[in-house]
Amino acid sequence: MNMSADPAVSSLPWDRTWSVKETSYYLGVPVATLHQWRYLGKGPKAARAGRHLRYLPADVLAWLREQQEAA
Repeated sequence: MNMSADPAVSSLPWDRTWSVKETSYYLGVPVATLHQWRYLGKGPKAARAGRHLRYLPADVLAWLREQQEAA
């Protein structure tokens, strides 16, 4: 899937943190996968804001680049 050509991806906010749903959409994985990765200590770095899990877009991109380099 060409993420750069997807208008929904290009409309994601890059100036604030992403929710689990936004991050799962960007990565193309189910929300449950993000939760499982976090439980296993894998996946992009995330932080809690109260009860909510948040991802910095830069951390998601950095993690994705690491995965591409390792492949």
